[in-house]
Amino acid sequence: MVNMESGRENEPVEHALRRLNSSTNGISEAEAAERLRKYGLNAITEKKVNPVLKFALKFWAPVPWMLELTVILTYMFGKYLDMYVILFLLVFNAIVSYVQELKAQDAIDVLKKKVSVTARVLRDGTWKNMDASKIVPGDIVHVRMGDIIPGDLKVIDGESQADQSMLTGESLPVKKTKGSILYSSSVLKRGESTGVVIATGSSTIFGKTAQLVNLAGAKSHLEALILDIVKYLVVMDFVLIAILLSYSLYIHVSLTDVIPFSLVVLIASVPVALPATFTMAMAIGALDLSRKGVLVTKLTAVEDAASMDTLCLDKTGTITENRLSVSDPVVYNSTENELMYYAMIASDISTMDAIDMAVIDYTKRQGYSIPNVTRKEFVPFDPAIKRTEAKIETDNGEFLVMKGAPQIIVGLCEVENKGEILDRVKNFAEKGFRTLGVAKIGEKERTFLGLIPLYDPPRKDSSRFIAQLKAMGIRPRMITGDSSAIGSEIGREVGIGQSSCAIGDIRSGKEKIDDCDVVAEVYPEDKYNIVKELQNEKHITGMTGDGVNDAPALKQAEVGIAVSNATDVAKASASIVLTHEGLEDIVSAVEDGRKIFQRMLTYTLNKIIKTVQVAIFLTISFFIVGFFVTTPFDIILLLFANDFVTMSISTDNVGFSKSPEQWNVRSLVGSSVSLALLIVVESFFVLWTGFRFGLTHPEIQTYIFAMLVFSGQFTVYMVRERRAFWKSRPSKYLLTASILDIIVITIITSQGILVTPVPLIYIIAVLVISLVWMILLDRFKGVVFKHYHI
Repeated sequence: MVNMESGRENEPVEHALRRLNSSTNGISEAEAAERLRKYGLNAITEKKVNPVLKFALKFWAPVPWMLELTVILTYMFGKYLDMYVILFLLVFNAIVSYVQELKAQDAIDVLKKKVSVTARVLRDGTWKNMDASKIVPGDIVHVRMGDIIPGDLKVIDGESQADQSMLTGESLPVKKTKGSILYSSSVLKRGESTGVVIATGSSTIFGKTAQLVNLAGAKSHLEALILDIVKYLVVMDFVLIAILLSYSLYIHVSLTDVIPFSLVVLIASVPVALPATFTMAMAIGALDLSRKGVLVTKLTAVEDAASMDTLCLDKTGTITENRLSVSDPVVYNSTENELMYYAMIASDISTMDAIDMAVIDYTKRQGYSIPNVTRKEFVPFDPAIKRTEAKIETDNGEFLVMKGAPQIIVGLCEVENKGEILDRVKNFAEKGFRTLGVAKIGEKERTFLGLIPLYDPPRKDSSRFIAQLKAMGIRPRMITGDSSAIGSEIGREVGIGQSSCAIGDIRSGKEKIDDCDVVAEVYPEDKYNIVKELQNEKHITGMTGDGVNDAPALKQAEVGIAVSNATDVAKASASIVLTHEGLEDIVSAVEDGRKIFQRMLTYTLNKIIKTVQVAIFLTISFFIVGFFVTTPFDIILLLFANDFVTMSISTDNVGFSKSPEQWNVRSLVGSSVSLALLIVVESFFVLWTGFRFGLTHPEIQTYIFAMLVFSGQFTVYMVRERRAFWKSRPSKYLLTASILDIIVITIITSQGILVTPVPLIYIIAVLVISLVWMILLDRFKGVVFKHYHI
């Protein structure tokens, strides 16, 4: 249960009124205006990022740094065409990333628009309806059943019950009498109350929880991945360039010839389209998920969903239904029909009491009834006597039926096994059940009819959903404010597991969080810390929730998931919002995330392979033949012919893994280099054929350019499948892009557009060699992928 501020709860009403310089007659409009200036609107202030700064930050990351360095070097050496092309690539990447994030932010802003809440406020001695954002501390506010509490109110009159589950996770309404506090954002379920506003906006419990959201946030795993890839490529670049410069000085080649080539190697190594491709892949995945009722408000969550290996599930309202339900009644001296029917007689639907509603619903669903029973009088639940009463008339005379606290009801009856009954009540309590006793009392009998255990039952789809998570290699963990015994019981019932740990034992080091299926006795701030602790243990962590108390943890988790009935604050804090009831759409999010991972993996493998191939082949070929086998302009053209055409990988048809995906840059680079070295052999074979065909140096450069494009396209089809390349059909967009690319490059190279022309027959020969080499290499690919666990 949540740790509310007991100091304010215990403060006498009269003292609160004096402290706030108010009275039961409220404050004046003039005083309210002055306080509004002092305290501000009754709203949660949100930190906004300047859009210009947000766009500028797109140029401050590993890949932009490499492009910016290349721009400076091309400018210094007068390679202005190269410089303009690279500047275009730099700005293009920034715009794609910014626009996609802007779309996601627009979705968040829509979620944050609150339904207009009005409040009944006593000003200048007159009750007025006004916008709840205008109330101030000291205002007198009246709330009725169904109202959303507009601020933290100290009750000065009336009796009510408030649903605080969105704040505290408590499934039962909480009774509020004079001196109690009605907390902002809770909902009045029964009765009416008048209270003085003691806190508004960020000063409320609701507001303080929302402020904690601003401190939360998971690190971007995608940025770390791109940085790791770039580091490997940069090291390779500098090693090759150092070798190239040293060799050039040794054989007395002019630096004016070598430095432009060094720029070519650098440009070829920059994963120019990598961020844009990743962003596009995630955006397409997010669009697909939206059609399935899953709204993605943070694009990186799509990729993180693929890697998620543990999912924290809030118990109340997420795993359970957040409503009371009758479990298996225990009968004494009666039948279940008689026990439940008399319990229903001692209930009243008009009170909207959660216990009465559960009893009535169960009895009607079971079809229980007793003929010739008429209720003459009904007395609602009275806290003083802890029971409801109903006077009934039957064929055997008049009786009084009572329903309430078992200890009280048993004490009013003639029972021989009182100890056994109370032990049963204690056992129910330890398992999280609230228990009712029911009795029928007449002139000649005082019969105890039995016990009715009540609990918040699991949702019907919870067990199936938990089984699906486990089948996908994701460990579910339940988070609850209830006791360990209750958590263990619910955990067993839905299949999560029975290893329940109290949060205090985890804090003290007595229990390790990795060993716990259920974490019990948590406060809202504990949920946030639980997520951070799991992240510290290297888990990619998901968190589901619906209430304000879940918001900080939702934002901290890599995959924060707000369920369909969540509060606006929870939805705005989450990276994924479910729009359908239930949890099974999470499975779709994970499946789609893993498909997107496969597409991103294909692009990354292809890019690293091509980078290593180009850098090593161009450097070594210079050592062997004494001239550059391609031009700097050809490499710029290659970026468009390969990198941006292969962005269509983001639409590819792929399967998904049955276990969480993990980026392993060392394995990625190891497998890519292994395959790239074999493609380097292909490159030298093609170079040899070029000389055999008697091509001139400019024609060789065009011939090699065509080979780099064709082998790059075929490499995509080799690495997109972990099995043989023909095992699955590529998407129509990828296939169309590749075919068009090959046709365009064939026309350019054979007709001499922008490059030296080469006879069509030789271009077709290069195309056939690249295709055959890919087919041969595909057989070796499986061995490499298996060795590196790709």
